[in-house]
Amino acid sequence: MAEVITMPRLSDTMTEGKVAKWHKKVGDKVKEGDILAEIETDKAVQDFESEVEGTLLYVGVEEGGAAAVDSVLAIIGNEGEDISGLTGGAAAPDADTEEKKSEPQPKAETSAAEPVAAEVPAGVEVITMPRLSDTMTEGKVAKWHKNVGDTVKEGDLLAEIETDKAVQDFESEFNGVLLKQGVEEGGAAPVDSVLAIIGPAGTDVSAVGTPKAAVQSAEKPAEQKAEAKTEEKAAPAAASSSSSDRVAISPLAKKMAQDKGVDINSVQGSGENGRIVKKDIENYQPSQAKPVASAPAGAAAQVAVSFVQGEDTETPNSQVRNIIAKRLSESKFSAPHYYLMVEINMDKAIEARKEINSLPDTKISFNDMIIKATAIALRKHPQVNSSWAGDKIIHRGNINIGVAVAIPDGLVVPVLKNTDQMTYTQISASVKDMASRAKNKGLKANEMEGSTFSISNLGMFGIETFTSIINQPNSAILSVGAIIEKPIVKNGQIVVGNTMKLSLACDHRVVDGATGAEFLQTLRTYLENPLTLLL
Repeated sequence: MAEVITMPRLSDTMTEGKVAKWHKKVGDKVKEGDILAEIETDKAVQDFESEVEGTLLYVGVEEGGAAAVDSVLAIIGNEGEDISGLTGGAAAPDADTEEKKSEPQPKAETSAAEPVAAEVPAGVEVITMPRLSDTMTEGKVAKWHKNVGDTVKEGDLLAEIETDKAVQDFESEFNGVLLKQGVEEGGAAPVDSVLAIIGPAGTDVSAVGTPKAAVQSAEKPAEQKAEAKTEEKAAPAAASSSSSDRVAISPLAKKMAQDKGVDINSVQGSGENGRIVKKDIENYQPSQAKPVASAPAGAAAQVAVSFVQGEDTETPNSQVRNIIAKRLSESKFSAPHYYLMVEINMDKAIEARKEINSLPDTKISFNDMIIKATAIALRKHPQVNSSWAGDKIIHRGNINIGVAVAIPDGLVVPVLKNTDQMTYTQISASVKDMASRAKNKGLKANEMEGSTFSISNLGMFGIETFTSIINQPNSAILSVGAIIEKPIVKNGQIVVGNTMKLSLACDHRVVDGATGAEFLQTLRTYLENPLTLLL
C-alpha cells in the first residue's frame, strides 16, 4: 500500500520547507535510509531520509519549490499502483505531461461577461492614462488644455494630470483632432484606462473606449505606452525658438535627455520650428549631432557627458532569508526594545589573553572571552536569561548562548549549550567548528535551537557600536563593537588605553532598565578584571 510522505518539521520554528534538491525521481526504487531530498528549513539545509521502501510514485513539491509543514512531499508504493485517491486526482508526472506543460497553451476564450473592444478605425490613436510616478495607480485630470474638436499637434499640451505626488503637464505624441475625452476635468481614472482619443476629423469613435481598444490601437509596445510623461510645463514653441540662449525642446524630451545623458545642444530637432521632441532623443546618435556655431574666442568648449545606464536585477529570496525577515520583523514589532550602552577598558583583558595564548596548544579570541564572561554574568542575573510567554515569564535553567554567524544567505545563530560550564578552549573550539559548518550549511537543526541569550559581534569589521534586534524567544541580545586604542583618563592622567563598547538590547516586558544596567555592570567587572572569572 502506498505511503504518503509529508513535509517534515525539522526545527521548532519551521512552518514550511523548501526542496533544495531531489536525490530520487519518479520511478526510482527507494530503500529505507536512502536520501530522498535535501530540505532547506529556516535555519539550515538537511538531508531527508526515507523510512519506507518501494517506488517513488509521486513528487508533491518540485525542486526549488516550497511547501507548508505536513503537506504532501512524496508518495512511495508499489510500481504501477493507483494513487489518484491520495493526490486528489493527480497522477505521477511523466514525460508526456512535462512535454505538454512546456508547450504554449491556447488562450482562453473571452468570457461572455467581458466587454469586447470595438475595432479602432484607421488613423485613430487611443491615449491612455500615463503612469507618471512609480507609486501612481490612478490620475486626476486637473485641467484640459484641448477640447473635443480642437486640432492637436505632436508636442501640444493636452492636459494637466494630478498624480499622487504632483501636477504634471501631459503632451500629445500624435497629430490629429481631439475626438473624445475619456475623463472629464476634475475626474480621476486608473492608470492605462482611456484618457483621450485622437484621429481624423469626423471619425466615429463612439464605440471605442475600453482598455482593450487602447491595446489594439497601440503600434508601440505596451511598455512605451506606460512611459513617464513630462514633469515641467511646456513653454510656447515660438518663445523657445526666439530665445538665443535656450534650446527649443519639449519637457518630455528634456527629461529623457537628462536620463540618457544626451547633450541637447547636439540634437537636431524635427518638431515645429526645429523643436526637439521625444522621437529625436529616442533616435539620437552621437554622429548625428547638429552643427554648432563657432564659439567666441576664449570660450570653453562644451563636452557632452555620456552615462552608461545601470540595469536592475533581482535575486529570489532563499528560505533562510524569508525566515530571517519574518522572525526579525515579528521580534521588532512585538517586543518593546530598549538599549543600554557601556564602554569597557580592555587593557587587562588584552594582557590576560596574551598569557592564555602563551600556553601550549591554546588560542582564544576576545569573542571567546566575552562569551565566557557573559555566561557567568547571566548566572548572577537570571532575569536576563528569561523569556516572555504571554501570561508568564519563563526563567531558563540552562544558559545557552547563541552566537550570530554571517552566511551568504543572511544570518544563523548556532547555540553553545551550558556555556557557563564550558572552558575557554571548549568555547573557542565549538565556535570555530559551528561557524565553519554554518557557512557550508552543515549545521543540524538541534544545534540552532534552545538559545536563552544571544551575542552579535561586528568588532572584526571595525564597527565601534551598533544595536541588534532581539533573537526571539530571548529577552536580550548583546552587541559587541571593536577594541579601539584612544586617550583615556587613568588615575587623573591622560594615557593611551584600549576600549570596547557594548550595547544591550532588552525586551522591556521581561528585563527592566535597572536589571539590564546591573547585568552590564557585572559584565564590565568581569572583562576589566578577567581574574574574577576564576573565582
